Amino acid sequence: MIRAMWSAASGMQAQQTNMDVISNNLANVNTTAFKYSRASFQDLLYANMRPAGSETAQTGTQVPTGIQLGHGVKTVAVSKEFTQGSLVPTAGGPFDVNLSISGQGFFQIEKPDGTIAYTRDGSFTIDKDGNMVTADGYPLVGGKSVKPPGDSSIIGVTISPSGGNVYQQKSGVPNPIQTGTIELANFINPAGLTSVGNNLYLESMASGPPILGKPDDNNNGMGSLKQATLEQSNVNMVTEMVNMISTQRAYEIGTKAIQTVDAMLGLAATLKQ
Repeated sequence: MIRAMWSAASGMQAQQTNMDVISNNLANVNTTAFKYSRASFQDLLYANMRPAGSETAQTGTQVPTGIQLGHGVKTVAVSKEFTQGSLVPTAGGPFDVNLSISGQGFFQIEKPDGTIAYTRDGSFTIDKDGNMVTADGYPLVGGKSVKPPGDSSIIGVTISPSGGNVYQQKSGVPNPIQTGTIELANFINPAGLTSVGNNLYLESMASGPPILGKPDDNNNGMGSLKQATLEQSNVNMVTEMVNMISTQRAYEIGTKAIQTVDAMLGLAATLKQ
């Protein structure tokens, strides 16, 4: 009975972890390009009381099934699901540099220490130096010198869906001027990326090194860019609410199991009286 109590307790701990994951998904339902997480579980080591196929002492025949008692459950992974979120248009305008990726790939972001982070969040703006930056001021690799300060002749910015070329549109100049190229990155195992907050991911041993390529590159499986649009979270609120109810009920069942074992132990303790 003590084994049953610890098995039920491990189940409650697993459901608490699952609830933490679901709560984080729901909290980020409106976070740009957020990818929901999913918890995975495995059963724990079994106590092999009688192996299957062992011989009986009475007749010497082999038993077809054994006696194996489990010790509960454990959380083995909380992985990101990188499915495509819906794309919605932004305000527009000649200097709308919001971007989304229709398909696979990540934007490359240069952090202050020089390391490269990766994101699906394309809500970029133009800083005082005319570079495309994130909400935290980190520059987008390939998005520099979009609108240099003091140059009033620039009347718009265009980013090509295929190739990722960034162009300035100047008044009186018929052809746009290319200022940079946005190159996307992809990974063999995106779920192995390390989430560091602020909608950023870092390369890890599990994700493998980045595979670089231009947008809409079929050889590397890169998606195309869409200017003046943003990717929404891929969290499905209905699914998460159903998962939350299921998790709550599983947690309640665990408490009932502990209460039942406690009552059985109480009955055993009163037999002597």
